[in-house]
Parts: sequence; C-alpha cells; structure tokens
Amino acid sequence: MGKLDGKVAAVTGGTRSIGRAMADAFLAEGAKVVVNGRDEAKGQACLAEMNAGDNAAFYQGDASTQDCAEGIVDFAIETYGQLDIMCLNSGGVLNTAPVADMSDEEWKLEVDWNLNSVFWGMRKSLQHMIPREAGRIIVTSSVEGKLGKPGIPGYSATKHGVNGLVKAAAQEVGTIGITVNSILPGLIETDIVRDTGPDSAVAMGLEGGYDALIEMFAEESAIKRPNKVEEVAAVAVMLASDAAKNLTGMMFPVDGGTMPY
Repeated sequence: MGKLDGKVAAVTGGTRSIGRAMADAFLAEGAKVVVNGRDEAKGQACLAEMNAGDNAAFYQGDASTQDCAEGIVDFAIETYGQLDIMCLNSGGVLNTAPVADMSDEEWKLEVDWNLNSVFWGMRKSLQHMIPREAGRIIVTSSVEGKLGKPGIPGYSATKHGVNGLVKAAAQEVGTIGITVNSILPGLIETDIVRDTGPDSAVAMGLEGGYDALIEMFAEESAIKRPNKVEEVAAVAVMLASDAAKNLTGMMFPVDGGTMPY
C-alpha cells in the first residue's frame, strides 16, 4: 500500500528537475500522475522512462499561460476522473537585471511564469476540489520568497507573492478538507540552474561565475552543499498524504538550514 493509493496528481513543469522528482515520488506511492511540459518529444520520452503504463500521462503546454495552467486540470479529470493533488511547480529565474534596468516586458514574463501561473492553476483546481471537499495544493516557491538577492528582483517578488497567495487560499478552504502549502527549496544543481546560473552570478556581482554561485548558496546553508530534487519530492509526498491533513497555509523550507527563521 502506497501513501497515495487511489489519488490523482498533476505536476506543472513535471518532465525534469524538481517536477520530475515529484512525479516519480507520487508514482512510487501509488498515485496516477499527469506531467506537464512544453516539449511533446521530451514529454513522451519522460513517460517512457517512467514506464508507468496507464498510470502516467503527459499534457503538453507552456504553464506560464492561462490556457495551460487551467487546461492541465481539465486534462487530469478527463483522463483519470478526478484531481486530488495539484503540484504547481513550474517557474524559475527568467531575467537577471536590477530593478532600475528591468523592462516592462521582462517584469511581465516573471509575473506570468512565477505568480499568475500559480493563481490560474490554483483557482481551477479549487473549483474542482471545493465541491468534493478534498484536495491538496502544493506550490514550489523558493527561499527567495522570504529573502531576496540583487539581480533577481522579479523572481524574489513573485515568490513572495506566491507565499501570500498560499496563505490566503488556505484560510478560505481550511474547513472543508483542502490544504494549500508551499515548498521553499534552496539551491539545487539542476539543468535549469546550470542554464541560468552564470547570468545570475553576474547579476549578483559574484566573481568566479557559476562555481561562485554554487559556493555562496552552499556556504549559506547548514549542510554546506546544494540540495537534491529527491529531498524536495519527499516533502511533497508528505504534504500530499493523509499525514499532512492539518498542515495548511505553511511554507516548508527544503534548504539545508539556509533560512534564518
């Protein structure tokens, strides 16, 4: 018996990195899973690697758009008949520029990807979950949703916004069996971080580029190393399970002791 037997989960940005680890962990605990990604070929390759048969499905789309953020909910229900766990994971650092230099278009991209996508997906999920009086919403936020570093103001601001949205939604549905929580990962060496890390290092004024960025985040933590996607996924499984039925409106750092409070 898995902790999530009989449940259906959907994961935006689920074909790689943290999202893929969450999808794998949900499957391992008995859930059926819908994974979302932009690239159809990568999505089908992901399903082949999962080797989960009819227990996994792919939904193609850009989760920073309203059509996709809402469409994955409809797809999960059409495919499996219900949606119990919505994991709003898609997001990241899109632009590295100080506030004074950030354009309107760069700001809008950050807001759409990191905040609006969460709102759209959360709203649609709740419209399904509220009549059933059951459900779990898990949002991938960031330690930067409590802190803030130079050069990534859009990312920091939107992650702060995500955490506020989580708290507000949790208050609205807490009495009917639905929980809403966010996970705040610290630095994880993923392909996404490797793609954006060099620019982030420059924006933060770090000499030494990507290696200096990794070293800085590691030194800020108690464990003195980057975190792992599996460590984030383990917390997502806990929040999706019955063990977390009274945990809601909370932010869970998975950061190796980076957060000062």
